[in-house]
Amino acid sequence: QVQLVESGGGLVQAGGSLRLSCAASGSIFSMNSMGWYRQAPGNQRELVARIFKIGTTNYADSVKGRFTISRDNAKNTVYLQMNSLKPEDTAVYYCYVNTYSNTYWGQGTQVTVSS
Repeated sequence: QVQLVESGGGLVQAGGSLRLSCAASGSIFSMNSMGWYRQAPGNQRELVARIFKIGTTNYADSVKGRFTISRDNAKNTVYLQMNSLKPEDTAVYYCYVNTYSNTYWGQGTQVTVSS
């Protein structure tokens, strides 16, 4: 069983940067992908970024070119570097790991971008 702990959220002004971390405990050897969804009040849950086992990445069009997902396999941790943040990036960001059998979720971390 996998547990995910997220950190790195906070309040930042537009144009600023944050780096989210998601640390996994337990084996994630069988992972398909890890990444983040986000959800703002009144909005649908949106896939922000993900990284696959082989290292391929996907990004939402809205963040492409501004966000970068990476991983440290030795630490069982993925990172989301968020640059040039916009107010519309404001949301709760939920880390996930998808394995061949289950999907596990972090507790969520609030990202607030002020104008």
